[in-house]
Amino acid sequence: MAKWIKGQIIMPKINYKSAGVDIDAGNTAVELIKSSIKSTFSENVLTGIGSFGSLYDLKPLLKDYNNPVMVQSIDGVGTKTIIARKMGKYDTIGIDLLSAASNDIIVMGARPLTFLDYIANDKLDPKIIEVIVSGMAKACRENDVSLVGGETAEMPDVYLKGEHDLVGIITGIVEKEKIIDGSIIEPEDIVIGLPSNGLHTNGYSLARKILFDVGGLKVDDKLPELKESVGLTLLEPHINYTNHIFSIIKESIEIKGIAHITGGGLIENIPRILPVKTNVLIDTASWPVPPIFNIMKKIGKVESNEMFRSFNMGIGMIIIVNHSDYNKVKDTLRPLSKVYKIGKVESGEKRVLIQ
Repeated sequence: MAKWIKGQIIMPKINYKSAGVDIDAGNTAVELIKSSIKSTFSENVLTGIGSFGSLYDLKPLLKDYNNPVMVQSIDGVGTKTIIARKMGKYDTIGIDLLSAASNDIIVMGARPLTFLDYIANDKLDPKIIEVIVSGMAKACRENDVSLVGGETAEMPDVYLKGEHDLVGIITGIVEKEKIIDGSIIEPEDIVIGLPSNGLHTNGYSLARKILFDVGGLKVDDKLPELKESVGLTLLEPHINYTNHIFSIIKESIEIKGIAHITGGGLIENIPRILPVKTNVLIDTASWPVPPIFNIMKKIGKVESNEMFRSFNMGIGMIIIVNHSDYNKVKDTLRPLSKVYKIGKVESGEKRVLIQ
């Protein structure tokens, strides 16, 4: 604030920090995350941290492909970050970010290779950035993805106090003749569901309205139906299905279609891979719905159709195969996940019918 001294207006020293952007904090954050980021690098990564762009050597990979196709996707964590802020717990939202993006390209049969992140907030706290990126890096190592770059943005005039926004860009590769696009799906194929462990990264605006605004609950509250507090239940990390899908591919089981069940639930996501003149009939009694969804349905008095359009309802990914391949898929995934036969393909108009 300006001061009036001896008839003169004395202006305080103006710099970037006084405008709300702390360059030193940004530099500190980079130093804190360097080791985590480097731990994800494969031998294909040619640049270090701080370069204007990232270089990735494709030649070692191309020997395994006749006609390689690059696959990319971008995704975010949405308002799940608000739960992290309320809990003061940021170690899982970086995991969520990689899973959300990776799952969107593995549905095409693509192997994820590199990842870029964008973390924005009102005020940069290097320690929080370190925790977020450490979780992200851990997920990258577990799924053989190189975290090759990122951006932190401090924007106090854009974001509410204490809030964060996370966005990630994934790049992968698939053999052109092995792209999974749903085009060979046909009536009598079966729909296999892989369980989620909660909301994953979708539906949090509705979930917060139901649980906190309508239900009056707090993140630390415990309910008899839940193993953890409300907040911890909502922060369960988004499952990454990369190893699941590539385990099936390795066994040469023909996958006809895969859908990542994100925003829009089963009702909106499955039609994205269906050929014309096909429907999918879903039997909602064929898998156990996690308690958090039933709690929200009851508190908010939400209609069933709206629940299935807003949440994954306990199914994080669906795989469509020939009915004769179900047991093969189940046996292959036994070490990784439970497997549910949740529906079948029939003639129709690219719709999902819930029963």
